[in-house]
Amino acid sequence: MKKLVTATLAASAAALLAASPAMAQRNFDDVQITTEEIAPGVAVLFGAGGNIGVSHGEDGTVLIDDQFAPLTAKIQAAIAELGAGPVDYLINTHWHFDHSGGNENFGKAGALIFAHHNVRTRMAAGGMAAGNSTPPAAKIALPVVTYEQGLRFNLNGDRVNVVFTGGGHTDGDSVIHWEEANIVHMGDLYFKIPGYPFIDVNSGGNVVNAMNSLDQVIRMIDDETQVIPGHGPMSNKAELVAYRAMMGEAVSLVRALRDEGMTKEEAIAAKPLAGFNRGEGFIGPDQFVEAIWTSLD
Repeated sequence: MKKLVTATLAASAAALLAASPAMAQRNFDDVQITTEEIAPGVAVLFGAGGNIGVSHGEDGTVLIDDQFAPLTAKIQAAIAELGAGPVDYLINTHWHFDHSGGNENFGKAGALIFAHHNVRTRMAAGGMAAGNSTPPAAKIALPVVTYEQGLRFNLNGDRVNVVFTGGGHTDGDSVIHWEEANIVHMGDLYFKIPGYPFIDVNSGGNVVNAMNSLDQVIRMIDDETQVIPGHGPMSNKAELVAYRAMMGEAVSLVRALRDEGMTKEEAIAAKPLAGFNRGEGFIGPDQFVEAIWTSLD
């Protein structure tokens, strides 16, 4: 029987909201890492920050993202409870601190780190993300193996494809696809929490690229695929398709206001997303309209 400890939608939203300017003062002692085994040798860890994927078996342990540095020991304990060995390979879906904050710890523990070229570049330089200033990463925290289009892990009885689809949330987003297990980890190209998509235009994010990336993944998967979002509980293809449709509708509405000759400020004031009813979240409708507008520039 699968071990199942389900992270609630509210808890997932709260975890993402913790990634704010107040994050630096947060006490991580009360954060619990919960585990959901979704296939033999594949699990998801929920805690504070981006959802973590784990692939484990006789060939080694692969970790996808690693949340915040203070949580590394808890993450390692959760991995051990799965019956997995220490992390051999670590993949960063993108550079943001709530997905790569544990890199230095895992690098020191011997993990080989993989990511898109742009992830290493941005981590090495540091910068702003979600209102937080991230300093340049230590050398041992940087991805050692980088790629332009992707790569494949042949291990633990599966083909695990790491694919750069063109980004969209940032300019370095990777999607991880287990072919045999029929699972896909979306990183922050997909948020299953209240609010709107986070398009980090300061990190090369672009809403058009994000939609193109989602289109590629949707063509890649089927109705039985288990979808791991960057934040929020487990999902599926139908929900991913609906998310993509919502983004497309929002872009069409904002594009129409641009075509009418409105300024960005006028478009935001017009509240084109008022009828979407996506609730209160990390990204509000005005922020998403601004990101769309900037992307269309």
